Amino acid sequence: MIYLDNAATSFRKPEEVLEAVMEAMRHSGNASRGTHSAAISASQSVYEARRRLAAFFHCERADHVIFTQNSTEALNIALYGLLSPGEHVITTDLEHNSVLRPLYDLESRGLLLDFVRADRRGKVDYRDFERLIRKETKAIVCTHASNLTGNMLELERISGIAHRTGALLVVDASQSAGALPVDMEKQGIDILCFTGHKSMLGPQGTGGLCLRSGVELRPFKRGGTGVHSYLREQPSDYPTRLEAGTLNGHGIAGLLAAVNFIDRMGLEKIEEKESRLLRRFCEAVREIPGVTLYGDFEGRRAAIAALNIRDYSSAEISDCLAQDYGIATRPGAHCAPRMHEALGTEEQGAVRFSFSIFNTEDEVESAIRAVRELAR
Repeated sequence: MIYLDNAATSFRKPEEVLEAVMEAMRHSGNASRGTHSAAISASQSVYEARRRLAAFFHCERADHVIFTQNSTEALNIALYGLLSPGEHVITTDLEHNSVLRPLYDLESRGLLLDFVRADRRGKVDYRDFERLIRKETKAIVCTHASNLTGNMLELERISGIAHRTGALLVVDASQSAGALPVDMEKQGIDILCFTGHKSMLGPQGTGGLCLRSGVELRPFKRGGTGVHSYLREQPSDYPTRLEAGTLNGHGIAGLLAAVNFIDRMGLEKIEEKESRLLRRFCEAVREIPGVTLYGDFEGRRAAIAALNIRDYSSAEISDCLAQDYGIATRPGAHCAPRMHEALGTEEQGAVRFSFSIFNTEDEVESAIRAVRELAR
């Protein structure tokens, strides 16, 4: 199989990630739940993962790295823990339902919500952020890179707009973490939400959020923490404030190994290769009659390309790619309804190709040939 569905989950993982998960399953107990060797082993692994992720994302405090199951849980913790009725939030048409659905629910409870619109290429006008922001604005919530088109937002520019009025910047880095530079300090990110199973190359069931010092979130869930067991309320200190219940220690061990792999490989090298594969694919398919390629390709972007062939259903094309060519892609709406509306593809959907450091030039050429033959 030629796997080009890495925006959904990375399929090929570094060998050391697999080994770390198995080693943890053999030897690790429950982190922060005892002083025997198995519990200590788990606690050490979780602590080291926290420390490494804080350095990786330039989060100033390791205890402000909170582990979650995925970006969706991280975003729910962030949005429900931060926002209240009567406050104002700005978001964009680029967002995934992991942002949209919590915000729509909060809007039904009295949150004030505005959208920065995207054009037919999925681009935004940054003057719209300036136009929409006001004194009640609590946060700007946005993706770093669209999971549909790969278009990236300029986070430093957006954080500058937010911080001038005292608003916070909440970022969904699902499609950028592990493949593109994410620097909380440089980019002015106040709350960063990420998943471990995509470009971070870690196991499913891992992810987290990183908080700038001084940002306070209400607990999203409450329960066991292994500390302060006689308190009736959730402990107030981070990370236990936001981490009720047993952590996915086995997965976190794999995520730690994945971060170490990315550091050894080098983020620049990863971005360069994925960008080269994407560029070759896009340059070839955009010249094929009957192919429509979506997005803005003028600047830096995630290694994602979405296209359609004539007026065929995206599901039909994706099925043909899988069954006749052995190429894995993702069709449909991609949990990004507003972006499809902006692109005019809400009925047809789109076929998404997404590339990884483990893809090869030969695989890209095979995908190009398949698109060309289907278009004929």
